[in-house]
Amino acid sequence: MKHSKQSLLDRIGIPQVLAWGYLGILIFMMGDGMEQGWLSPYLIEKGISVGQSALLFTVYGITIGISSWFSGVLADILGAKKTMFYGFIIYLIGVAGFVGIALDQFSYPLMLVTYAIKGFGYPLFSYTFLVWIAYKSPQAMLGKAVGWFWFVFTGGLSVLGALYSSWAIDFFGHTTTLWTAILWAFAGALFTLVFMKFESKSTQPSKKEESKIKNLLKGLTIMKKEPKIALAGIVRIIDTAPQFGFPVFLPMYMLEQGFSEGEWLHIWAVALLGNIIFNLIFGFVGDYVGWRKTVMWFGCAGCAIGTLLFYYTPQFFPGSMFFVMFGGFFWGAMMAGYVPLSALVPSLVKDEKGAAMSVLNLGAGLSAFAGPALVGIFFPLLGSVGVIWIIAGLYAASAVMTKFITLPEEKLGTPAQLRKIELQKLKTSNFRE
Repeated sequence: MKHSKQSLLDRIGIPQVLAWGYLGILIFMMGDGMEQGWLSPYLIEKGISVGQSALLFTVYGITIGISSWFSGVLADILGAKKTMFYGFIIYLIGVAGFVGIALDQFSYPLMLVTYAIKGFGYPLFSYTFLVWIAYKSPQAMLGKAVGWFWFVFTGGLSVLGALYSSWAIDFFGHTTTLWTAILWAFAGALFTLVFMKFESKSTQPSKKEESKIKNLLKGLTIMKKEPKIALAGIVRIIDTAPQFGFPVFLPMYMLEQGFSEGEWLHIWAVALLGNIIFNLIFGFVGDYVGWRKTVMWFGCAGCAIGTLLFYYTPQFFPGSMFFVMFGGFFWGAMMAGYVPLSALVPSLVKDEKGAAMSVLNLGAGLSAFAGPALVGIFFPLLGSVGVIWIIAGLYAASAVMTKFITLPEEKLGTPAQLRKIELQKLKTSNFRE
């Protein structure tokens, strides 16, 4: 009789063959995220205007969005390892150009170009690994596997990067701290590209004489072939659009409610902490209750409620940091309910998983524009309360959209139930042998 044994990593939702990759993503994103909280004020203090700073990060966001789409498509064309390697090289070029040339000469045009190059690099590295997860993870644990990805991605970008820079700036200074991003990138690439084993061309479905251009366009044509993927892309935009829109107007609202700037920053940090923690939790939940149900009820409906809770708690409980933090934490936690989308979408297709994921990655990139644009359009017309209700309404609408993003297997049970069936069949087969 044969026995099927699972490693500890497999049991907690990390496919053992991908373990080094998760560590690499955590380290890589730690280096990438270290300047998030201070680069803009630093550049403004050095002499650029607020408008120039905003344009710099807008251009950076545009390149992130474009690269996010390419990450999935190129994974199918070139393979995951090559795509991640190219992303790593582009990232190094961007960092070296930005710090060593643009900042050294303090040339704003060069800042725009080099920081945009940096923005092209990291999605090709990190989001391609997410595509690799979709290919290599067993269906029954895919929700947990992508949950772990978003946990290490956000943890490195938003938490460890900020903690590191708070120490490094005092010890090294701003410029040297920016240079150390290259060291973190090398360390992340070492774990992901060297220690983790890739199968040759394993993400490439069989293609005979299809042109490269046609392959690149699959990231778009797949939405016509499978409209559910297009719906998922829209849902993904709605998911994190408020994360980029809230900081545009909520700080002013919180000041009106009697909170200081420092208190607002603590409130926002707690909201993001809720997101980071529950990125992992909802990966597990999705595998047990179903990916679509988790997104629809926890992500979409939960965020609609959480958005209103976050906004109105300062009015219901004036001056109470605890209740306002609770509202922010709840919203951030429910935003993590969208995590199973990264398991649901690639499961909608048999072979073109990279193209499917490129749509989801594009949605993630576009949310960086959708949030601020929404505020820019409606805040002058409706004020903060109007924007909040529009955001809550969009979250509710995303629940309706998610209802139609169904898998054929859903009629057979949740991923966890399907896994039990697979294990039972395996045990029966082993016993007979």
